[in-house]
Amino acid sequence: MKRLQSYSLSVLGGVVGILFFLPLLWVLTNSLRPGSETFAHLTLSWQTFFELKPTLHNYSALLSSHVGRATFNSILVSVATVVIGLAVCASAAFGLAAFEYRGRGLVFGIVVLSFLVPFDAIAIPLSTMFRDWHLTNTFTGLVLPGIGNGMAIFLLRQFFLGIPAELVEAGRLDGLGWFGVFRWIYLPLSRPALIGAGLMLFLFQWQSYVWPLLIGTDAKHILGPVALSNLQGQNFADYGLVFAGAVVLTVIPLVVIAGFQRYFVQSVTSTGLK
Repeated sequence: MKRLQSYSLSVLGGVVGILFFLPLLWVLTNSLRPGSETFAHLTLSWQTFFELKPTLHNYSALLSSHVGRATFNSILVSVATVVIGLAVCASAAFGLAAFEYRGRGLVFGIVVLSFLVPFDAIAIPLSTMFRDWHLTNTFTGLVLPGIGNGMAIFLLRQFFLGIPAELVEAGRLDGLGWFGVFRWIYLPLSRPALIGAGLMLFLFQWQSYVWPLLIGTDAKHILGPVALSNLQGQNFADYGLVFAGAVVLTVIPLVVIAGFQRYFVQSVTSTGLK
């Protein structure tokens, strides 16, 4: 009976996985078709999900359009957000985990509250401030809101709390200052948490749409999601090109997540140890 239940759950899980995969396969297949044939096979059949004569014309046209540059801008902004954001978030998490001071719980509560508030709720007033600071249409304006991520600080702080206090005391006795403790003890032991936090920062920046739409409006600073939405005109849309752009903007974070998946799982499972 238990074996039958196990097989049934496995079959059910496989069916659910296929149902989630079919729309992705449809998008991939249509990205390999001319835009005029996108909706030629709406009736469910094998031709809906498979193309016997695929073409890469949509991808070559995508690279020569403004979406190619926008994708490069998204990579640049996301990488800068990860590098600077990890430095900021790790330093804040270290201050919340390693030091005892009055009001530490209040500060930590504010950090937790910060990632419970949707960013889109504060995007418009924040964009007004950035316009006053002359940061519109700049990479600085695109990167700044992503470097102080409350969820990343929370993740790193919880991981830092699991580092034995004896190691810190030994480092202090050997003459390390607090920066040395942070650099030579906390950071090397927290690689899974740092990679997990970096993935959060990367995904937050990569999939953001409202903020780049408000701040990066010119051709030199437009990001991938905004450029992809601009492909759909008021009276005409080349859906083959749209689907090709959707595939590219999906594959890049998918490759990153697949490469660092085990570190992300380790970081998440370690946040509740202490």
